[in-house]
Amino acid sequence: MRQSFFGFNIALSGLYTAQKNLDTVSHNITNATTPGYSRQQTVQSASRPLSVLDGTGMVGTGSEVKTVARIRDEYLDFKFWSENTAGGEWNKKAELLSEIEGTFNEPSSSGFVTIMNEFFNAYQELAKDPSSSSVRALVREKGFTLSNYFNNTATHFEKLQEDINDMVRISVNQINSLASQIQQLNKQIYNFEIQGQSANDLRDSRTLLVDQLSKMINIQATEVSYGKLPNGAEDIHFQITVSGKSLVDHFNISKLSLEQRQSKLNEEDAGNLYEVKWEDGNSINITGGELRGLLDVRDGKDGALSADGNSKSPIYRGIPYYQMKLNEFVRTFAMAFNEGYIPDNNGILTDYAGHVDGYGYDADITGPGISPTGIRFFTMFGENNKAISSSKLIEGVSTVTPPGTVNYDIVSKYSNITAKNFTVGSDVMNNIDNVATSDKPGENGNINVLNKIMEIRSNQNLFYEGAPEDFMKSLVAGLGIDSQQATRFKSSQDTIVQQVDNRRMSVSGVELNEEMTNMVKFQQAYNAAAKMITTMSEVYDTLINRLGVG
Repeated sequence: MRQSFFGFNIALSGLYTAQKNLDTVSHNITNATTPGYSRQQTVQSASRPLSVLDGTGMVGTGSEVKTVARIRDEYLDFKFWSENTAGGEWNKKAELLSEIEGTFNEPSSSGFVTIMNEFFNAYQELAKDPSSSSVRALVREKGFTLSNYFNNTATHFEKLQEDINDMVRISVNQINSLASQIQQLNKQIYNFEIQGQSANDLRDSRTLLVDQLSKMINIQATEVSYGKLPNGAEDIHFQITVSGKSLVDHFNISKLSLEQRQSKLNEEDAGNLYEVKWEDGNSINITGGELRGLLDVRDGKDGALSADGNSKSPIYRGIPYYQMKLNEFVRTFAMAFNEGYIPDNNGILTDYAGHVDGYGYDADITGPGISPTGIRFFTMFGENNKAISSSKLIEGVSTVTPPGTVNYDIVSKYSNITAKNFTVGSDVMNNIDNVATSDKPGENGNINVLNKIMEIRSNQNLFYEGAPEDFMKSLVAGLGIDSQQATRFKSSQDTIVQQVDNRRMSVSGVELNEEMTNMVKFQQAYNAAAKMITTMSEVYDTLINRLGVG
């Protein structure tokens, strides 16, 4: 026999169900613009029916909401995290390479080509009047401008490398912070779900954190089932790994740490750069994300051996590569300009005439002040950031060699010159008469050495890439290609990431028109259930109060 108020209970269950549906719709609408929010949907079903005692079947008991489901496509999440890692790497590389391009400032009126042209143009003017002290002063100043260009560029690279090093530190701290937040959310989600409750909003918060983490470092995130708990619930653990090692293992976390290098990875590196490791001291293989982009640009030397001759830098042209090329230029150029040491057509270093072989200006050819041979135009900074003299540059080296012979002991001294310490020697800075032009003392109109020096400007054997201007143009062009490639990859990855995210949003995002439609539908269901309760109330009123009344 049915309960007296059976129909009333059925209508009441409809009222409760409609109310829960409306609550879910309200929650969706309220969070339509919340980052990372996943649309929620009630799972409604008919409640358990009752058997009729006379054997004629079963009778329905109304409806109920089983749970509130989080609408999410896990495959699209995994796809997004994978593509987001590559996107983070190329976004960071494109940003940093663009800054390196700005350092070279080519083409421009203040770039290398202009400065080099002005330097040799000043020499060209000196050829017209070697006795002019104003033109000699101009040569000295243009030489100093040339050296200052390399000083500033190298200093900027060093500062940029230190800035990137700080960015590495900040990124590692952010990764550890995100991992800790995910660990805490794992505990909260687990505690809710083992009790049979839904932790939809907490899962959204965790997914948003994993989105951020995936942009910073290469991760693999997964949920692993460890069987059933005593209450029958799934024992689900959430794990995040980096190259096979757990960063977050459910309730446990393995943090990253920073260790300052005791020795330089590259000869050109700034001091005390950070090495990223696991907190337990093990090495870590970072293959993607913003952190990979930072490390490649900070450490990259195109796979060249490091200073210790053992380890290799990342196979990427980063700041050490461009520092190395600048050092190569100033060493080769200074040696050719000073000593006349230039490769011949067979690539063999040969002794041509250089500044050291020439004589400067001296009005009194009979006096003791005749400018001697041995003055080098370019040297380097010494102590207290002051230019050193020619003799200081080759200190400890015997200069007694047969004419036309390359002195390799002197060649070795040029390895001490870098783009950062390259400058005009103190001999020239203190006395413009030491700017060499002639190959014989006292012949002020003789410009044989000056002409030999001028030939350096167009000598195609000086560098593998050609003349000095060709070397720098090749370097800047290579940087431009790398920057364009990074920009293209960035643009491509941004498009892919956006496409995957759009697909995620099409599944998980809140569509207001759809929610408004649901709101009307559930409102009508609520009104109908309420009307049913009113009808049943009237039925019971008639049954109880009016039945049999005359």
